[in-house]
Amino acid sequence: MDPITTFDTIKQYCAFNNQGVLHPQIALVDLSFANPRKLQRMRFNFYLVFLKEIKCGDLRYGCNTYDYDEGTLVFLAPGQVIGQAGEEVYQPIGRALAFHPDFLIGTALAGNMEEYTFFSYEANEALHLAERERGLIEDCLTKVDRELDQTIDKHTKRLLISHLQLFLNYCIR
Repeated sequence: MDPITTFDTIKQYCAFNNQGVLHPQIALVDLSFANPRKLQRMRFNFYLVFLKEIKCGDLRYGCNTYDYDEGTLVFLAPGQVIGQAGEEVYQPIGRALAFHPDFLIGTALAGNMEEYTFFSYEANEALHLAERERGLIEDCLTKVDRELDQTIDKHTKRLLISHLQLFLNYCIR
């Protein structure tokens, strides 16, 4: 069995992708800052949503293979493994929204995560976005990014949770 690179914290994932951390429990990561890397298996102990900007071919996820084209969203729940080992080197491009399950504690969203079935291994296809849908998703991610760029205060979590829930609700559609 190929080794698995495991990320336990948002900080570890940000560092892996050459990014600073603005909030310890949620991040919007620009993957174009990452160094080129070899194919590998990875486990994330937090939620992760990838929005890919280029065609990457097929991607191994659970027992399925995803058609991982440009403008595709792929969702991972904590503990899931994605990828496959190989010698091919690639440059990640796109963005990843990472949020720790602890960030959801005490919010209505924590109790509603099971509604977002696209985080399940049983989902057999990534979500492909039409141009109009992509605009909505980009708008949600921009709002998360702007809030993360603010100084953390007593309103930060509420606003980030609201933006996150809106993002996930658009993904249901």
